[in-house]
Amino acid sequence: MLTVKDLLNIKAIDGLKIIAGESGLHNEISIVNIIENPDAFDWLSPNELLLSTGYIFKESEELQNRIIKELSEINCAGLVIKMKRYFEKIPQNMIDQANKYGLPILELPFEYTLSRVISIINEKASGRYDLLNRKTLDMHNLFFRITLEGGGIERISSMLSSTINNPVVIVDRDWNLLHYTEHVDNKIPLEYSLDLLKNRQVFNQAFLESIPKNISEIKKSIKRIYHIDNMEIKCRILPVAVSKHIYGYIVVWQTVRELTEFDYIILEQASTVMALERIKAKQIEEVKLKIRQDFFDDLLSGKITSNDTLQTLCDLHGLNPNYMYYSMVVNIEPKKVDENEDIIVGKFRLENTAKKCVELVYDLSYRANGEITSFYRNNRIIILVGQNIDKPPITVNFTKQFAKELHETFSQQIRETSFLIGIGQQYRKIDSLHKSFSEANEVVRLMQQVNERNEISHFEDYSVYHLLDSNIKVSALEEFFEKCLGKIFEHDKLHSTSYITTLENYFINNLNVSETAKAMFLHRNTLIYRIDKIKEILNTDLKHSEELLRIQIALKIFRILFKSSST
Repeated sequence: MLTVKDLLNIKAIDGLKIIAGESGLHNEISIVNIIENPDAFDWLSPNELLLSTGYIFKESEELQNRIIKELSEINCAGLVIKMKRYFEKIPQNMIDQANKYGLPILELPFEYTLSRVISIINEKASGRYDLLNRKTLDMHNLFFRITLEGGGIERISSMLSSTINNPVVIVDRDWNLLHYTEHVDNKIPLEYSLDLLKNRQVFNQAFLESIPKNISEIKKSIKRIYHIDNMEIKCRILPVAVSKHIYGYIVVWQTVRELTEFDYIILEQASTVMALERIKAKQIEEVKLKIRQDFFDDLLSGKITSNDTLQTLCDLHGLNPNYMYYSMVVNIEPKKVDENEDIIVGKFRLENTAKKCVELVYDLSYRANGEITSFYRNNRIIILVGQNIDKPPITVNFTKQFAKELHETFSQQIRETSFLIGIGQQYRKIDSLHKSFSEANEVVRLMQQVNERNEISHFEDYSVYHLLDSNIKVSALEEFFEKCLGKIFEHDKLHSTSYITTLENYFINNLNVSETAKAMFLHRNTLIYRIDKIKEILNTDLKHSEELLRIQIALKIFRILFKSSST
């Protein structure tokens, strides 16, 4: 076992002398490294002896002090500075810092090359690796046995925490909690400091923003500080990754003791074993998800006709076949489309948006007056709302209010994205749920087609559009529109008027002149003039109920046939 004190007796590097931090002379040396990069702190390990010419900190007292503090916190063995290159003598502030933190600083005579010193010391320290390798192999076998026995992340986390004597938090790639293990000697409990709800983000945004984006390429753990109530908690973070694909992160809540070299090796081993567990769990989850998707696809397409089968599958997937159900469909569209964006990147971005929407749906599920089941398919969120049959049916207004709250939340939380929400009717039996789902999809389609700028609609709002668009030939619709409003349409094209739009608003406001003028931001007399011109062109007084019905139907047909003209 080689210590810093032993270096002073190596004749091959005669002239090496201790300048400061003598209380750390018994620090063990595991390996020697060169530090000539101020960003290298993330990659250092305990018991490393660092060599430097001093170039990186020669002109910065702040960096000099920081280096001493950082190396001591990492439990590095010491710092050796080659003299006469950039320093005639070690700065007093570095000496003071080294004495304060107990980090040995040694002077290396100018005639020695750093590479030669590394070779000499590593040769002397090599005997220590035999013991370290044996201990490492024992831990590897223990982790491997846990995996074979199906112990999962819970047992791996527990063993890791007891081995490195610190609390451990395991999160997924989005920093949502998977598992945590508290330590009996932890003076700053995890439950007090962190949000420990499973599948929710554990750490605050400021902490997450301090993590490098390319962390999957990290071979050793990095140190970050978590701030809470004027306290600084040192955390060690290591990605759980395979071939640069991140499955999660191990975060060591370093509050009990400093980590040793052996602890860092165990961390890396635990990371590898945990990556295998995450891959296995992901595969199992994908199989479950496929079975679940197949069930909902069959349910929402009306393929399940056997009541016994429906009962069994509903019990398996958390639906109550005795509830009344209705469905909502949320269509997601980005407001700006990057034509140069990679297809895979675009799909990944859309999937993340859909996942976020599903999370928000469950956050607001208590407002639905029923049990919520939600999932996504491509760019659409499907929401199934089940209500106890002993309760009165949910009204159209209530469903619209719930949809409005969803839409407002989506719009606030997810920027640069537009949402359309279609709502199907409520049915008394779950075997009719496919009808509600079909209606919700049809409403979204019609909202996109007729371009009325509605963002939330119930099937009842578009039942006339549905009847016209689905059951009558286009040629028949065109003929009806031509006979009823063809003259107005041609007048608008020839004279750039907007009489069709005026008629639409007039009917929307129940033939009320004042309300229509207000809605269209027109003077009342201007509106009256337009209506008189419309009456003149159509040769009608707009008073007979049958004629009014024909005009309303023609306006609906206009939206179906000429949506691009209706702005």
